[in-house]
Parts: sequence; C-alpha cells; structure tokens
Amino acid sequence: MSQVLFLKLSMNLVLNGEKRNVPNIDTVSELLEKLNLAAGMVVVEQNGQVVQRAHFPVAKLAEGDKIEIVRVVAGG
Repeated sequence: MSQVLFLKLSMNLVLNGEKRNVPNIDTVSELLEKLNLAAGMVVVEQNGQVVQRAHFPVAKLAEGDKIEIVRVVAGG
C-alpha cells in the first residue's frame, strides 16, 4: 500500500478585501508574523467571526478564508 503525501506550499486568502496568495502559513499567528504585525496591536476577523487574541496560535487558516485585520491605534 502506498501513501500519498501532500505538502501545502501556499493558499489563497482574501485579506482585507484583496485576494492574496500566502506561502506555507497555517495559523493566524503565522499570518501576522509574515505580515510583520504584532498580535497585541491588531484585531482579526476570520470569515466574519472575531478571533480572540489567545486563539491566534491555534486558529487554523483554510483555502479561501476571508481575513480582516484592523490595527489598533492608541491616542489621546
């Protein structure tokens, strides 16, 4: 019996309304790291649902996900 091994090299996401092909990313945390964004300074929505910051490392991305990332800005 032979096994077929699939390697995920990239996936297509809709990121802030723009179609993007991102290489080898599995989680929201990995996406933020790839985009050079600090997790503590953004709010992330995945397919219409807010992702809690504590869940960024385990929130899996899938082909075609719609991701909205909003930077939090403090001011006075």
